[in-house]
Amino acid sequence: MNIQLTRSNQRMHSNLGWLNSWHSFSFAGHVDPERMNFGPLRVVNDDTVAPKGGFGSHPHEDMEIVSLVLEGTLEHQDSMGNGREIQTGDIQYMSAGSGVVHSEFNPSEKSPVHFMQIWIEPVEKGLEPRYADQPIMGKEPNSWNLLLSPDGRENSIAIRQDVTLRSAELSPGSTLPHPTEEGRGLWLFVMKGTVNAVEEELTEGDSAAITGLPTLEIANRGDQPAHILLFDVPHD
Repeated sequence: MNIQLTRSNQRMHSNLGWLNSWHSFSFAGHVDPERMNFGPLRVVNDDTVAPKGGFGSHPHEDMEIVSLVLEGTLEHQDSMGNGREIQTGDIQYMSAGSGVVHSEFNPSEKSPVHFMQIWIEPVEKGLEPRYADQPIMGKEPNSWNLLLSPDGRENSIAIRQDVTLRSAELSPGSTLPHPTEEGRGLWLFVMKGTVNAVEEELTEGDSAAITGLPTLEIANRGDQPAHILLFDVPHD
């Protein structure tokens, strides 16, 4: 078994005034040779954008880009003609493919927007761009909610890579297992609360990259609910 822990305060950090961003992997001018990617998982940014702040129009290509809005509203515009306000609890997907231009803004006059932005390298380059968004389905506590998959099963969004993303809310005292197939790796991120996994206590903003473990057991031994993300990716 191999485990790489990244504590919340070990993440790389950008603060532009209107944007406060924590990077679990190398991003923009922040480079950590030990944290470049985990299989095709390339970026996990924990972003907070101030009221009326945002990212102006900018291009992307050959990247699967996913946003999970944790609090607030994220306004999206793109060159495919999509214009959306993504709300708290929604997931948004954009496959940049051969090229797309988009913008992301916080339309609120008073409240920040807090969201996770995720980049996954696609299995094939140069494909036609595409877009989807939806509320996160299946929010029952102590069970896995499938958000992304290569085939769109269980009301998940289909992405162009052999990756699944699941979320879960763990009640106090609960335990949730996840098996790992050979040739796969798991990347666990704690969005809220505290959990125990791989004989470690993980708190908000902590992550663990895990390979060679047949079954991952995640337990909430605290007195408050915990919210987690789990990526299952191809990994040597």
